[in-house]
Amino acid sequence: MGSGGSTRRVTFEADENENITVVKGVRLSDSLIERMKEPSSPSGRPPRSSGAVNNEELKKRIAEELALERARRDSEAQKRRLFGKLLERERISSNEHLTRAILRERAASEEERQKAQRFARQLEEKDRELKKHDAYYKEQLARLEERVKPF
Repeated sequence: MGSGGSTRRVTFEADENENITVVKGVRLSDSLIERMKEPSSPSGRPPRSSGAVNNEELKKRIAEELALERARRDSEAQKRRLFGKLLERERISSNEHLTRAILRERAASEEERQKAQRFARQLEEKDRELKKHDAYYKEQLARLEERVKPF
């Protein structure tokens, strides 16, 4: 982490009135400044009576806070990239599933179309056969009527 290296220039200077280091180029919250004013030693020694803050210590705290912030931003950026990749994979999977479903539906509709054509041909064949039979029986009926006329 932090290998990206920031190109932002940060300058430190001491404020003459309060002996607090002012950081130019970086925005710091009030809570961060308050935390930086607190003593950092684990021994729990009380703050200096003069109220002056060691410039080097303050620079170290600022550097640590900046490193933590950079690490947090890097982590968030990595999460966003991973989430983006996950969404992309999900979109691809969804598209593949949709494509397969469309192909299945096309195959089923083509099969239904061919089935309908086959039934239409069978129906036409039956219709021709019925017309043949109808013509034959009409002819037979006409012959019988001719035979019956003399009676």
